[in-house]
Amino acid sequence: MGQDKASLPYRGKKLIEHVAAAVAEAAGSATLIGPPDRYRDLGFAVVPDGRPGLGPLAGIHTALCVSPAAWNLILACDLPAISGAFLKTLKAAAEVSAADCLIPAGPSGQLEPLCAAYHSRCRDTIGMALDRRVRKVTDGIAGLRISIWNVPESSWFQNVNTPEEWTSYQNG
Repeated sequence: MGQDKASLPYRGKKLIEHVAAAVAEAAGSATLIGPPDRYRDLGFAVVPDGRPGLGPLAGIHTALCVSPAAWNLILACDLPAISGAFLKTLKAAAEVSAADCLIPAGPSGQLEPLCAAYHSRCRDTIGMALDRRVRKVTDGIAGLRISIWNVPESSWFQNVNTPEEWTSYQNG
């Protein structure tokens, strides 16, 4: 991308503010995992990554370590189409499931582990995976009870990785 995706301007604020506001609407609060000096002025709790530089799996682990909640919505910072209503439905589905993780999948069947619900009981398994140098999220949750939540629309999961994707998204 060439810049911090979380700080991209989106609807009059930063993209990460939009994503965190959707999480807060669905769950009652949102905590950002990342450098506190970068995000402290956004109005959300910020916790430094417990294992910096080890990717999203480490961020998930940190979130599960600091959260008092049983179920946790875990999202990447670059999901501009996400909404609180969608996340409320995801969280409600997770709470009635017998799963450890409820991971959405769009029509293509592709799993979206960075827009998912994780139970706190995932924490130890993910920590042990990180200790074994596992970095891929789906490998780090192997062995847990994972339920797939089929979603008829994949636009919720459209993320932005390049300036061209960001421009394309903004131009519809």
